[in-house]
Amino acid sequence: MALVVRPDYHAIPTIEKNGLDWISKQESQNQGRNALRIGILNIMPLGEQYEMNILNPLALSLVDIEPVWIKLESHSYKTWPDGHVDDLYSTYPEAVKEKKLDGLIVTGAPVEHLDFEEVNYWNEISALIEDARNNSHSTLGLCWAGFALAKLSGLEKITFERKLFGVYELDNLTFNHPIMGALDDKFVCPQSRFAGFEDQEVADAVSRGDVNALAYGKESGYTILETPDHKQLMHIGHPEYNKGRLAHEARRDQGNPKVPNIENFDFDNPLNRWRMHRNTFFQRWINFVTQESRSLK
Repeated sequence: MALVVRPDYHAIPTIEKNGLDWISKQESQNQGRNALRIGILNIMPLGEQYEMNILNPLALSLVDIEPVWIKLESHSYKTWPDGHVDDLYSTYPEAVKEKKLDGLIVTGAPVEHLDFEEVNYWNEISALIEDARNNSHSTLGLCWAGFALAKLSGLEKITFERKLFGVYELDNLTFNHPIMGALDDKFVCPQSRFAGFEDQEVADAVSRGDVNALAYGKESGYTILETPDHKQLMHIGHPEYNKGRLAHEARRDQGNPKVPNIENFDFDNPLNRWRMHRNTFFQRWINFVTQESRSLK
């Protein structure tokens, strides 16, 4: 279907170049189209450039998607173009004032090496996630945000001395599942992080009923988790990344003693080998949100 965006949205040329459809909100309302409102709390560096990483898989949905861009009041967007955040993004209270969000995506941020309480926006983001748990159908946390959701479910992360950086194979741990059931037994996904989970800590959290484990990798450990009620989905990899974003990080981090050479990815001749995982994962999540939305009508 289509993305519901402003006619002056800066990425419309890229949306059209990628063969994706869009429609203005006014046209959507005039035609009586019922778009899902998906909040996107974007706290990534170079966040304006990152937006298409999220929009690409969302635009392949079988329903219209209205992306609602959300900003934090306690965060400084230092690597973003002047005025972009204020022009396009709303605070969470502003975003839900008009209408509740059907789903929420929270992006990663380069702070996984810090304790959560050291992150200056931790109080704001944890309160926001709690509100979304009560008022939206599902929250998807990517990379650091996946760790944040896990933290709020009682599962602590551990910090690595050197970055886990590359494209790694994951095992699908469950098949009778609304999202994972559509994925292959094995699939690959980029990882770019200084943190992870201890296997035993995850096993203990599963035993307590705090989380379900959905995917595991030999190099990357437990990578996809969820709360048992399916309300919060945690993916600590970067399935949303396009090859250009990953190549940029690989070039940027060359020579950093804490960042090894990227594994299983040639940034001079980049290939995207995880696109099917990205698209299927996001589409099944959107389908879950859609079904939950319809069940309440």
